[in-house]
Amino acid sequence: MVEIPKAALVERIRSRSGPEAADSANDELPDTLDLDSDTDARLLRRYDLEPDELREEFGGGSPSTG
Repeated sequence: MVEIPKAALVERIRSRSGPEAADSANDELPDTLDLDSDTDARLLRRYDLEPDELREEFGGGSPSTG
């Protein structure tokens, strides 16, 4: 299981798609997203994020926030 904190994804969405999309994602996404979950993968794709790309970027590990 590869989990990513919502905050990291919202910032990525903000930089790619702007503040409105980021605000929407912040309201819709759970606190952490599991890249191996079909449900979470569908949510990510709504915001033009590909779970496989995120998995590669984070090396299969969960990023820390801080």
